[in-house]
Amino acid sequence: MASEVHMPEPVCLIENTQTNGLVVHQEALQVLSEITQPVVVVGITGLYHTGKSYLMNRLACQRKGFSLGSGLQSHTKGIWMWCVPHPCQPGHTLVLLDTEGLGDVEKGDTKNDTWIFVLTVLLSSTLIYNSKGTIDQQAMEQLHYVMKLSEHVKLKAAPEQSKDKLKDSEKFVSFFPTFVWTVRDFTLQLEMDGEEISEDEYLEKALNLKSGNSPEVQRYNQPRECIRQLFPNRKCFVFDQPAHKRDLVRLEELQDHEIDPEFQQQVEKFCRHIWENSSPKTIPGGRIITGTLLGKLAEAYVEAIQSGAVPCLESAVLALAKIANAAAVEEAVKLYQDLMEERAKLPTETVQELLDLHSQCEREALERFQTQAFEDDIRHIQADLIVGCPQLTRDSPRDSIIPLALEK
Repeated sequence: MASEVHMPEPVCLIENTQTNGLVVHQEALQVLSEITQPVVVVGITGLYHTGKSYLMNRLACQRKGFSLGSGLQSHTKGIWMWCVPHPCQPGHTLVLLDTEGLGDVEKGDTKNDTWIFVLTVLLSSTLIYNSKGTIDQQAMEQLHYVMKLSEHVKLKAAPEQSKDKLKDSEKFVSFFPTFVWTVRDFTLQLEMDGEEISEDEYLEKALNLKSGNSPEVQRYNQPRECIRQLFPNRKCFVFDQPAHKRDLVRLEELQDHEIDPEFQQQVEKFCRHIWENSSPKTIPGGRIITGTLLGKLAEAYVEAIQSGAVPCLESAVLALAKIANAAAVEEAVKLYQDLMEERAKLPTETVQELLDLHSQCEREALERFQTQAFEDDIRHIQADLIVGCPQLTRDSPRDSIIPLALEK
């Protein structure tokens, strides 16, 4: 049975250090390694002090957990992780990623802001961008990290030169998460031309492009084009101010009657949507990621960044395939051996009876392998098995498992 992890509080997944840059914490990797369930990964990013941590605590069905800062500096450093049983999807783990506030002028060196944003995008199945006020040109320009995504992520280890940026963006989409824009302390009425509009319509209106080729128009359109192309699945939520300004510093301590009722309804609506509509983390081909593999992804991406390179999506997928397929072979071989040991009553009356039992156990072991294996690395697994068992001549590595088991 797939394991379920109960974390009493968040832990740091990726620390942003002044001396060593981005560092993956082993404690977090150990937690992820114990999660064999599919993971729904919800990451949040945005400027510091926009209320990101509060929303993530509510997604965890808690009032406290991720630290809420009320001073002038960003309170969360790096990327913090909280794994909880999924409220609406049995058999799944909800992994919440709270990130360091972007644009904190007090920290001086902001070179890792872009990398923190990139990592949050690559690790999440749903990305929440949190801002304050309205979605205007200033808000768009503050989301300039989106425009750098294609510069900080590679599709292939040795990509061909492409002049079709639109086609390239379509390829990125298969790796990128659903995009949710949350607007805090919203100050406008949701209406246009005197008629009420939805939050999603408000977002789409804000993403409309201007016609023309002047530098001003290009500057206006660029962030909007990036969002439209890289995140075709979009959603928007707006929130009133939760309480009086003097009470915001202790927001996590406020009782329900001290919080604006409209805000509470908006938070409930937001959480319900995230819980019910956020998909499990997958990679191209539809392969669903477990906690174990999510940890491997985080390590691979940070290692690439620390080496001075940029994360390569193809390389990350192949690395996961190698790990998953090796484990799938081992598990299938063990299953076959266990089934034979359990069911075989030796000596059998006939050779055919033994062969029939072998075929049945073989079939069950192959089915187990097929549910666990990555197709991406199938040839590598076949080569490894043939090296280990030179007598094998079958075309499929799945057919190689049982002869391998018999040798053992």
